[in-house]
Amino acid sequence: MTTAFQLPFEQPGPLQPAPLLRRLQEQGPIHPIRTAVGDPAWLVTGYEQVQALLDDDRLGRSHRTPETASRTGKSALFGGPQGGFDTEQADHRRMRALLQPHFSPKRMRALRPRVEALTSALLDELAAQEPPADLHGALAVPLPIAVICELLGVPYDDRAQFRTWTQAAADVTDQARSEQGLAELFGYGQRLVARRRREGRINDGETDVISRLAMTEGVSDDEAAMMGMFLLFAGHETTVVAIGMGVLWLLANPDQWQALIADPSGIDVAVEEILRAPRLGGGGIPRYARTSMEIAGVRIHEGDLVLLDTGAANHDARVYTEPYRFDIARREAGHLSFGHGARYCIGAPLARLELGVVFSQLIARFPTLSLAVGVEEVQVDPRLLTAGLTALPVSW
Repeated sequence: MTTAFQLPFEQPGPLQPAPLLRRLQEQGPIHPIRTAVGDPAWLVTGYEQVQALLDDDRLGRSHRTPETASRTGKSALFGGPQGGFDTEQADHRRMRALLQPHFSPKRMRALRPRVEALTSALLDELAAQEPPADLHGALAVPLPIAVICELLGVPYDDRAQFRTWTQAAADVTDQARSEQGLAELFGYGQRLVARRRREGRINDGETDVISRLAMTEGVSDDEAAMMGMFLLFAGHETTVVAIGMGVLWLLANPDQWQALIADPSGIDVAVEEILRAPRLGGGGIPRYARTSMEIAGVRIHEGDLVLLDTGAANHDARVYTEPYRFDIARREAGHLSFGHGARYCIGAPLARLELGVVFSQLIARFPTLSLAVGVEEVQVDPRLLTAGLTALPVSW
């Protein structure tokens, strides 16, 4: 494989695409690159190809010989192959079957009043501060943590502890830190599951995920802990990023902020654009070829690392008009931020619920909200897999 470019591609600012990525995408839908740790990989940037490959069983998260596999980074969580090569697909189906009921429309409807109350309380605290204030720390971080704690049955008082572990596990630059964070997080999950089993009962009212898993026949302590902690990470880190980036996009485009205030009925459509627009991080979703195959006329060999860049696909000019323009009224093809097909994110309804509530309340409570610094001064944490904002100073 001839490789000319190495990730991460230089990005001028948090809202500006990497010029090299734009250039590559104009040249075609698939490109040989090197990962951040120097390993060879293929970067897929075309919408049509990414959408199809997200639901293609010829790609997977496991590798026949994981010790020789290309890696995207040093994170123990997502830096390299995951799971058993022979059992991956069955394991994936089993996990979805166990977790899907907790994200049903009925469960989301029941959760909405609590999300609204939590959001309102956090905005009360924000309103009591003297501007400027950090919206990242005041809202974007604590809300998703509080919501996922309630859904999973994780004590909210443990939030500082487990967030430290999740961020360590997601460190793409320090393998020892990542492995230690993942081990701590898994151990924490094991203790929660053991406590539920000792109690010997399912919580009253709406059943939390960990309680249900702990009382499900055939689910081991380790499996329940693994699934619970996976949801703890995925269920709050990505939404933290989405809230922060959504606010940044809206405030960096005041006409869009004012349009949302003028017509709050457009919240649901605006949320989809907020999910499509961010360009932080980069590199895409890692998959390994389980067999030799062709992608857009390019021969991929068994074991090759294939990065499905949903961010690039969400800005494919063949699908989106003026793809780099932020437009909360955009009604073009659905974005791929939650994946596609059998691997579509089971937590998508929860993320949409939280974002809808956040932006509905934010425009009503803080119509004069504005950035307290220039967009170019807003910083991201490049060490983390999710590459979220470190702070978001705002005034009102």
